[in-house]
Amino acid sequence: MTPAFQPELWDKIQRFELDDTAAAFSFTDRLARENGWSLPFCLRAVLEYKRFIFLLCVTQQPLTPSDEVDQVWHLHLLYTRSYWVDFCQHTISQPIHHGPTRGGSQEHAKFDDWYGRTLTHYTAVFGQAPPPDLWPPPAVRFRPAHFQRVNLSTHWLLPQLWPLRRFRNRNK
Repeated sequence: MTPAFQPELWDKIQRFELDDTAAAFSFTDRLARENGWSLPFCLRAVLEYKRFIFLLCVTQQPLTPSDEVDQVWHLHLLYTRSYWVDFCQHTISQPIHHGPTRGGSQEHAKFDDWYGRTLTHYTAVFGQAPPPDLWPPPAVRFRPAHFQRVNLSTHWLLPQLWPLRRFRNRNK
């Protein structure tokens, strides 16, 4: 789907290639490995990242990505030449800086508001609601989470059983 306004910009963003075809281990391969995602899910997340960047380019207010889109953005920022030169300078013709939260209740309220605006603008610009598996509702997007990177080649990762989790939380 092409947004009704600025279709040339959307076309440039959509055509921007994150995967280096000469690389044995591509951007999407790394994205999949680091997040435990399937390749089809990664490709969808990359498309949603591009949609988010388009929204930032055409909206004059701050917006906030979903966690999945933010993971794509974080990885793209690591490819500094691709992000700052090829993408920001030559594709969208503007710098887009990543501004993480400083913490606290005011920041939580601010980012919750920005995320709600993002979902509203997404629907208005793209003519459809964002996919909920990549853009969950704000209550899910900002629920407390404790993420930690784990090397799956040296560790097993098992989910907590709900009765044990409830018991453990009660004894804190």
